[in-house]
Amino acid sequence: MLWLVVTFGMLWVPVGQQAFLHAHWMKVGTFLAPFLVFIAVAFRPAAPARRDLRMLSLALLVAYVAHQFEEHWIDVHGNVYAFHGSVNALLRDATGTGVSALTPAAIFVINTSLVWLVGALAIWRGDQQPFATLAMAAIVIVNAVAHIGLGVASFSYNPGLLTSVVLFVPLAVYVYRHVAQAGRASRREVLASVVWGVLAHVLMVGGLVVANVLRLVPERAYFVALVAWSILPVLMFRHSDDAATGGSEASKGAH
Repeated sequence: MLWLVVTFGMLWVPVGQQAFLHAHWMKVGTFLAPFLVFIAVAFRPAAPARRDLRMLSLALLVAYVAHQFEEHWIDVHGNVYAFHGSVNALLRDATGTGVSALTPAAIFVINTSLVWLVGALAIWRGDQQPFATLAMAAIVIVNAVAHIGLGVASFSYNPGLLTSVVLFVPLAVYVYRHVAQAGRASRREVLASVVWGVLAHVLMVGGLVVANVLRLVPERAYFVALVAWSILPVLMFRHSDDAATGGSEASKGAH
């Protein structure tokens, strides 16, 4: 647990690097992804990787880093940081204001909490708590549905659409199928993970409007809420170890 606190403390504690990270966090993730894969392969367990939820959690996280490259750095048209402007335009139209609610700080915290932190917790606890891996799969599939739905509604490309179709949907479906077929988690956990993922996106967008459009709470309070929601998966279904051995009573440990 200490390594998680230190790692994310280095990301979030303002010690002079915040301006750099707000502008370049997605580049940091892109360059770190190959090293994550190397470490995972070098220290993989004796069991086949396809049966190891930690490895599947890593695959989900690396897929999301690729998505962040397309979404927040360079999209398929070669546009740089296109997502920032496109989402702010949508929010301005939806709220009827001229406020650019999605700040660079908000983009940074959203992606490092609801993606990086959730993914790190899933890699850490996935085998003991399959719900952590399911939560990561949920954030992936719900985000994919949002991108695909927006693409269908507008009949146009949006930054992140390609990786949503090519990576997110097949990988998340595979993880859910594997967990179900292997009896690693109960139906209650699967359903709860989807609900958690949907509510994560509600918090992401709704909290942004409450904090930066309506100004009802400080933006930092919104950030705290994002981090708290990201930690929630490892506090739920804490006794699902039985599911890891094929038990069907994992939901009994739910809070």
